[in-house]
Order: sequence, then structure tokens, then C-alpha cells
Amino acid sequence: MSRSSGTWGEAQVANYLRRRGYQLLAHSYNCRFGEIDLIAKKGKVLCFVEVKTRSNLDYGLPRDYVTFAKQEKLRKTAAMYISAHELDCPTRFDVAEVYTDSEHTSVRIEYIEEAF
Repeated sequence: MSRSSGTWGEAQVANYLRRRGYQLLAHSYNCRFGEIDLIAKKGKVLCFVEVKTRSNLDYGLPRDYVTFAKQEKLRKTAAMYISAHELDCPTRFDVAEVYTDSEHTSVRIEYIEEAF
């Protein structure tokens, strides 16, 4: 999937979250440890969201690409975000799978709360 398809998928998930009452706090948050696609808040819970966009399943499910090494990077990046913003609240890590065709004419989102 190209970077533009990934960005498109992230925008789809951002809209999905807004419709469900989440407040979006950051998009493509970067620090020295890595990047988090979306950071949102629902009630008192801070959600770090990894978005995976796919047009086919030739190489497995999108969630399978959130490996242990990727999870560790996300945890370190999230800790940096929490520290930089002096936050003290419950957190969770979610994975959003975005399924589409190559022209982006259809979209289906599978949202996995507390994915790891």
C-alpha cells in the first residue's frame, strides 16, 4: 500500500472515530521512537490508534503487521506523548483495519479496541 493510500485510510478512520464520539488529539504524531497514526480520546481514555489499509489479503490480515517490535515502538512513542503533554489518564492501544479496493470506491473498517 502506498503512503497516499495509508494517509487516505487514516482519514477514513479519523472520520469513523469522530462519528463515534471520539475527540481527535493528534494525527501522525512523531518523536524519536516512532510514529503513531492517530491519538484520540473517548471519555477519560486516551487511545493510540495504528491504522492498516489494505486492498487485498494476499499477505494476511492487516493486524498481523502490528508485530511485537511495532508494538514496542508504539508503547515508547505513546509514553513520550504522555510525558510531553503531562497526562495522567487510562490508555489503550487500538488497531484499525481499513479494507478498500484499489480505487478507494468502497471502504470497510474493522476497529479493534485494546488490540495489545
